[in-house]
Parts: sequence; C-alpha cells; structure tokens
Amino acid sequence: MSMNNSPNVFLDPNANRFQVNIINESHNSNEASQEDVESDPPHYEETSFTEEAHNRLRISYRPGKRELYDNFLQNGEKPEASLHPCDTHNKMYYLQTFGHNTMDPVPKIDYYRNTGSVSGNKLNRPSLLEIHEQLAKNIAVSTGSVERVANGESTAGEETAASKEEEKKTGFVKFGWVKGVLVRCMLNIWGVMLFIRLSWIVGQAGIGLGVIIILLATMVTSITGLSTSAIATNGFVRGGGAYYLISRSLGPEFGGSIGLIFAFANAVAVAMYVVGFAETVVELLKESDTIMVDESNDIRIIGTITVVCLLGISVAGMEWEAKAQVILLIVLLIAIANFFIGTVIPTNNEKKARGFFNYQASIFAENFGPDFRSGEGFFSVFAIFFPAATGILAGANISGDLKDPQGAIPKGTMLAILITTVAYIGVAVCAASCVVRDATGNVNDTVIPGMSCNGSSACNLGYDFSRCRSQPCDYGLMNNFQVMSMVSGFGPLITAGIFSATLSSALASLVSAPKVFQALCKDNVYKGLHFFAKGYGKNNEPIRGYVLTFVIAMAFILIAQLNTIAPIISNFFLASYALINFSCFHASYAKSPGWRPAFRYYNMWISLFGALLCCGVMFVINWWAALITYVIELFLYIYVTYKKPEVNWGSSTQALCYIKALDSALALTTVEDHVKNFRPQCIVLTGAPMIRPALLDITHSFTKNNGLCICCEVYTGPRKLCVKEMNSGMAKKQAWLTKNKRKAFYAAVAADSFRDGVKSLLQASGLGRMKPNTLVIGFKKDWRNAAVTQVENYVGVIHDAFDFELGTIIVRIGQGFDISQVLQVQEELEKLEQERLALEATIKENEFDEEKSGICGFFRKARKLNITKHEAKNESTINTVQSMHVGEFNQKLLEASTQFKKKQGKGTIDIWWLFDDGGLTILIPYILTIRKKWKNCKLRIFTGGKVNRIEEEKLVMASLLSKFRIKFADINIICDINMKPNKESWKFFEEMIEPYRLRESCKDITTAEKLKRETPWKITDAELEAFKEKSYRQVRLNELLQEHSRAANLIVLSLPVARKGVVSDYLYMAWLEILSKNLPPILMVRGNHKNVLTFYS
Repeated sequence: MSMNNSPNVFLDPNANRFQVNIINESHNSNEASQEDVESDPPHYEETSFTEEAHNRLRISYRPGKRELYDNFLQNGEKPEASLHPCDTHNKMYYLQTFGHNTMDPVPKIDYYRNTGSVSGNKLNRPSLLEIHEQLAKNIAVSTGSVERVANGESTAGEETAASKEEEKKTGFVKFGWVKGVLVRCMLNIWGVMLFIRLSWIVGQAGIGLGVIIILLATMVTSITGLSTSAIATNGFVRGGGAYYLISRSLGPEFGGSIGLIFAFANAVAVAMYVVGFAETVVELLKESDTIMVDESNDIRIIGTITVVCLLGISVAGMEWEAKAQVILLIVLLIAIANFFIGTVIPTNNEKKARGFFNYQASIFAENFGPDFRSGEGFFSVFAIFFPAATGILAGANISGDLKDPQGAIPKGTMLAILITTVAYIGVAVCAASCVVRDATGNVNDTVIPGMSCNGSSACNLGYDFSRCRSQPCDYGLMNNFQVMSMVSGFGPLITAGIFSATLSSALASLVSAPKVFQALCKDNVYKGLHFFAKGYGKNNEPIRGYVLTFVIAMAFILIAQLNTIAPIISNFFLASYALINFSCFHASYAKSPGWRPAFRYYNMWISLFGALLCCGVMFVINWWAALITYVIELFLYIYVTYKKPEVNWGSSTQALCYIKALDSALALTTVEDHVKNFRPQCIVLTGAPMIRPALLDITHSFTKNNGLCICCEVYTGPRKLCVKEMNSGMAKKQAWLTKNKRKAFYAAVAADSFRDGVKSLLQASGLGRMKPNTLVIGFKKDWRNAAVTQVENYVGVIHDAFDFELGTIIVRIGQGFDISQVLQVQEELEKLEQERLALEATIKENEFDEEKSGICGFFRKARKLNITKHEAKNESTINTVQSMHVGEFNQKLLEASTQFKKKQGKGTIDIWWLFDDGGLTILIPYILTIRKKWKNCKLRIFTGGKVNRIEEEKLVMASLLSKFRIKFADINIICDINMKPNKESWKFFEEMIEPYRLRESCKDITTAEKLKRETPWKITDAELEAFKEKSYRQVRLNELLQEHSRAANLIVLSLPVARKGVVSDYLYMAWLEILSKNLPPILMVRGNHKNVLTFYS
C-alpha cells in the first residue's frame, strides 16, 4: 500500500506504484522551488505528509521521465556531500521509495547486468553497509547531483541508454529471428546435396530407408537444436555462437578447444562450398567448350574470384550480407518450387527414356525398398547425406548481431530444421515416385510386344531398360546426379539453385568463422591470438578475422585435397554438436540454481543421448577423421587447462565440482576417523598470508596434498572498519595463495581481541571431518616489549588450543616471520619507479611533439625545462628514499622469509621427542622427509633416559620406530636433562624474567597484596620456587640443543605445557624463549595426546 496520498497521484492513471520522489529541505523553499522549476519541466506537486511538509517540494516523475530519477536513485555512487537530515543551514535532498526517506531502491534490471564481467554498463545498488549504517550519511546527496538529474544530464546509470541512443545514430544493425536465424539456417542446411545427391541417396536406400536416413540426421540436429535453445535462453547471449554457448556452460577448457576448431571448420567450409560452386561453373564451361586453362586451374581461378567477391560482401557489413542471403534464399526457394512443379508437368519421350514418368504408383512401390550397389550400405549412404543436415548453428554463430538472441535462436533454429526436413523428405519421395532407378536415355528402348516385364515398372510403362542390369547406364536415380534438373520445369533454375545453395553456405561460413574467432580472441583464452579480437565500424566487424578466413579458404582452394579434408570438417561440426548437447545435460545434472532456461522443451537425458549419438555418427561418417578430431580437441583442452585463463563464467563444471565436493564432505561425516588416516589439518595464524610467508611455507610443507591448511587472520579494533577491511581483502588474499601455488584457504574474523578471534576460528573453522586438528602459530618474538594484554592473549590462545584438544605447533626462526616493513618499502619503491617511468614517457612524448611542430617547439622550451627540473627532483627523491631505506631493507629478513621455499641440502632434522603426545612430534618431521625439498635430510632422534640403561633405551626406541615404519639415521639417549644448567645460562634466565617478577617476599604483606591486585600478571616468588625444577629443565634443554643440534636444518622439540591458572603467562613465555633461543629453525610440537600413529595394518 502506497503512502503517497497526493490526490494527483490517485487521479493519474499512469502513476507507478513504485513511486520515487526527491525531497528538498531548505529555509527558502519557494526560492528552491523556483530554481527547480526553471531547471526541469516535469510534473510538480506539493505534498502534505505532515504540517511541516507544506514547505517541502516534491518532484514526482511520471513514466515519461522515469529514467531520470531511476538512474539518479540507483546509480550507487557515493554522495558528494554528507549532511544531516535535519540540517537547517544547507539545501538537503532525500530519496523516497514508497513515501519513505531511504536509499533502498526498487528492483531494476540494470543492477543485474554483466555480473562478473569487465565489460558493459552496470549500475551498483547501495551496499548493505550503506543502508545499514547511519541514514544521514548515506541518503544525503548534493544539490549538484539533483540539479544534474533535473537538467537531464547523464549519470552513471544512463550509460546504457546513451549507448542505445548511439547505436540508433550510427545505424547499428540488429537482426530479428527471420532474417538473422531462420534464413541463415535454411540456407546453410540446404546445400548442394539437395540438388545433386539426394536422388542418388533415395535410389540406393529406397523411399523407406531414405526417409529414415533423413529423420535420423534430423534427430541429431533437432536434439542439438533443443539443447542450443535451452542454453541460449539461460541468460543473455553475446557474440560467438557455439563457442559462447559451450564456453559459458562447460568453461574455457571445452569452449576454447571447440571454439578454435569450430572457427577453423567454418573457414575451410568456405573453401568446400566455393569449390562446389566452381566445379558447377566449370561443368557449364565444358559443355559450351569455353574452358580457360584446364579444369583444375579453372576451378582455382573461379574459386579465387568468388571468395574475393564474398569477402567484399562480408566486409561491406552485416546488412549487405543479410540482403544477399535473402536474395539467395528467394532463388533457392524458386528452384525447389521449380522441381515440384516439374513433377506434375506431363513428361515427354526424351524424359521417359531417361526414366522420368511423372507420379506412378508402380514406381513408388518399386523404389520403396533399398537396392544398395557398389559396396554401399545404410551407414555409408547416411554418412554421405548427413553433411546436408548440418548448418543449424548458422544463426547462433552471429548471436551478437541479433536483437533478441534468447527468442530468435530457439524459434529460428527449430523452424528451419522443420522446414528443411519437410523439404528433404518431399524432394526424396517425389523424385523416387517419378523416376526409375536405371534408364538408358535411348528413346528407342521401348517394350516389344509379347515381352515379359518381370515386375519392372518401366516395362509396364512401355520402356525396356533391362540392359542396365548387364552394363552401366547413364540415367535414372542411381546413375544421374542431375535428376532434379531433368525433372524440373525449367532446368537452368536448378543450376541457379545450386549456385544459390553453394554461395549462401559459403557466405554464412565466411561470416560465422570470423565472428566465432573474434569472440574466442576477446576472451583471451589463447593470448597469442588477441590481435584478432579488435573490431571495426558500427557493427564491430572482425576485419582481421575476415582476412584470416580468406587466407585459409584460399589455401585450401589452391592446394588442399578437399575430398580428404571434408570428413574432418563434418566431424568438427559434429564435435560442436556433441558438446552443445553435453553442455545442456551437464548444466541440468549440476542442478545449479542459475540454470533456469526459459525454453522448457528439453530433457537432460535426451541431451545426453544426443551427445552420444553425435559421437557415434562421427565414427559412422569416418572413423579416422573422428579420431583426429578427438586428438586435436584433447590437445587444445590440455593446453587451455595448463594455461589456466583468468576467466570466471560460472560454468556448470564449477557447479558440478561444488556438488561433488559437498557430497564427498557429507560422505566423510558418515565414516569414523581412523588413526591410519590421520593427517595434520592445520589452522595457521599467519595474518595476511603474504606478511608471514615462512610460517605458511613450513606448514605447507607437511600439509600440501596431504591435509587441510587454513591461513587465518584476526581483525581487532572498531567493528565497522574491521569488517569493511576484512570483506575487501578476502578475495585478494585467497588469490595470492592461488597465484603462489599454496594449497591453502584463507579465513578471517573480526573480534574484540586477538584471543576471542582465534577462539572463534578454532571452534568454527572447517567442514564436517575436514576440521583443523592442529594449531600452528609463530613465536611471539617481541613479547618482552609488548603490552600485557598482547602476551595474555598469545598465551591464552595456546591454552584455548589445548582446551579444544588441538595439537599445537609453535614455530621460531632467528629473523622472525613478519616482513610487512619490507613489503611496504618495496611498494613505495615500485610506486616511485612507476612515477619515474611515466615522467620519462611524458618527456619523450613532448620531445616528439616538438620535433613535429618545428618552430613551435621554441615556445615550449620553458615547459620542457620545468619538466626536466621536476624529473631531476623526482630522481633525487628516489635516490634519497633508496639510500634512506638501505638499512631498513633487511636482506637477511627477506632471505629468512624464503628459506622454506628452497630445497634443503643434506643435513638432519633433529627430533627431541621428550614426551609422548600421541606421535605428532614424530609424524610431522616424517612427513617433511617424504617431500621433495626435505628428502635429503635424515631424522635423528633424541630422547631422555637413564645413564645405566642407554643401550636398552636405544633398542626400545628403535623397535618403536621400526614398528611405525619410520626410518631414522641415529638415536641419542640424553641422560643429563635433569642436571642444573650452568650459572651463566641461569643468570641470563633470571635477568630475562626480572622485569616481570613481583618480589613480594621483599615487601610487607599489605604492599605485596596491593601489588598482586594491581599487577596480577607478574611472576610471584612462590610460583618461581614451585616451578624452579621445570625452569632449570628448560634452560638445560637449551644448552643440550646448542650442544647437539646447532648444525641441524630443523629442530622438532616437545612443547612444554603450562598448567592453566598456575603458571603465569610471562613465566611460560620465558620458558619458550630460553628453550628456543639462538637455534636453527625450531618447531615446538605438542599433540593432543591421542594416537596419530599405529603399527597395526
């Protein structure tokens, strides 16, 4: 129910229920009204929503002016000014929908245009954030914006209308379904076969099997037509025909491979049709004894002249080409009508001698059954006829030049198939009902009285053609390819029909090939072919494609053996049909919500049957040509898959991939986890993955192709800013992972604190059985300088991981992981370099202009000097920046960030497996050793033991590892782990924790209690004393690590666990610090104390 209660609105029958109004608030409303009235003449009405509304002015745009306010309301641009709705010092404008002040727009098609496309005009609706946030900041628009709308000036939303207007001005040609699809398809389907081979086919197969052959071919084309119609009506269709339909359905791999061979097939088909035309002309020249050179060269000469003429028509524009097609269709229709008229014109003795007797029931009966000769059979005859049924994509191939491709392609294609099929069956049945299979052509071969006819229809009609059984004859359905000319009312019209059929097919192919090729090149699937993407003129004509097609056609006219290439061309077309049918099936099978074709008369299983039928027909026509087609298509498919073009068309392949992944994930949930199938599935706290690449690399080393890896980032701070930054960076960071070949996912959360964010990630990440079971986190190197809350959050994250029963890995390298400063410096230097290059280009351009302008250059010297000075200034700035950042650009840090990308040389991975955590401490380094980069590293095992049981402990450990089938180079039993560390090491530890000690024993009880309340995070004397032995062990372990593993490539060490609420955060950080200090890269690992290894099969 509309809230607009203006009486004029109710009285106006044209008022739209989606009433959108622009409201003006101003002190001087009359003044504002006068300004608006002068600037825009649409209907004005005063509103009376409230008493205050008497001073407001409402502009109510009627349907005639709807574009103005639609585009203004829905252009999605940010306002030039942001004012409060109650602002009394500025002119203020609101948008109204259904009588309310809001930015929420009504539904409009322009919001849905070109989704995921870089081309075309698209309006952006207000984002959810803009509507959800404060109203005043989003609905306010500046006076200037409204005045532009009021004055009728173009906004972003009017680009589509402007482009349409431009099309009208320049005469951009768009075809309807008759001229664009029906005419083209009919001309392309009706080929030379209709006039010179159909009579032979019906002679061999008989009327019965002949009709079956025609219907079988029609079945293939009809199913393909239905599939084409379904795909074409599932969204807006651009230029590119079969290539566009297949690529947008099955993806660039299938589309790119079939698009190239389909365009090539059309180019070679031009040569085939032109040679057919030239051969007919040469036959006429031979009859009149006017051969120019010889038959072969005459074909080349006539073919060349014909292709040049056809190229001229094509380059002249689609409109001229369409006119030529209409003329050719008229000639073709007259020729066909001429044949049917000829069948009822009473025959003469000459035609009777050649086997034509008008309609005779006896001839129909005699020719109804098959009479295969010369080794021919049903499938060989079918193979000869089938190319006559192709050409159904002639309309779809120029889809970009159709007014309404969605309506035109189904209607025109299916009607063309129906009409041409009826014509083929009609010609076949009529010819076989009038003409006998064999005739001598001799008017004297009449029946002798008393002669036995033996059921021969010609004999019953008074002619004796019995000698054709013993010797070849020249006339009749089986022998004379010019039966239609003989039967027709006027023979030369059939010749004109042959010319029309060949030239129209050649012209359609000459237009189709460049159009399909241009669409393929525009998509940049094959980067080397992008040169041919450029279009010219009002219709964006692919002139370069026309020239290429012309060259290919000329090459095959002059040098190719067309009898050899013809089966390959037919198979290329059939491969396209097969993929179109498969596309329709695949899209239906994938059950994507986006598959909603307006054309309903299709069935996914019929489409699949059509695809298989096309593949079968390919082998029936020519088995070796089918194999060649498959090999070429497979090669192109592999090439495009390898190159991975950066396109996303929402193909059914993606949809099916999603369905399979979903089904697999659901199937996993029904299977209980088994220790044999355990794999590390890691949640890695990298932040932005490019900031800590080394942390990601070491994790990726043992998760790649083996387990789940999720790079996680926690945004803290004002929620609005965090969410905005997080949403804007998600795709970019996932793209970075893909580009750098990291098989990992990116996930981010916005939270009040780092710990809360990680807690959310630990609980909610993953899907079903594909959930993280291990947390990987970098060591907090700056813990001594960090805020107390940061340290509490860091240690809290480790506690949370243990609470959620996740394994935990803390990774430390000497230089640290964070390279954000290095990236920032690189970015600054790149920007300066780009500025310098742009400046140099400007100076060169100015110098070039001066050389061209001659004496005028004198007057530009001053400007040149200024530019040169500016350049010098910029160069000095660059040098200063570079020298300033030499120290900051930490080369060691950069090298450290890539150390895990490099292949590790011969060395060791030292495993200090001190505590049994279920086996994760031993499994991680084992997985590393089976990777290519770490395969040269041997495992050395270190574990604790007693002095008097060293050999026994070694044997026990060796037995355990052999049962786990883990190879090792050495086992070391460390007996002095529990010894006190040396004084220097302990002193260093004490000095390290000194700033964080409470020292309550040195103070009175009141002061001590007060300090405990104020600084609860500090290490108390009681705590330090209680965990003195454990502190000794951490310091001692570092000494042992320095002694035994200083030269290792990597150290894997059991991570000490701090009891929650008992060990303070700073004491725990001190343990980790002293444990891993001054060592090679170290992984401190603690499993969740559940088995990840087993020795059972």
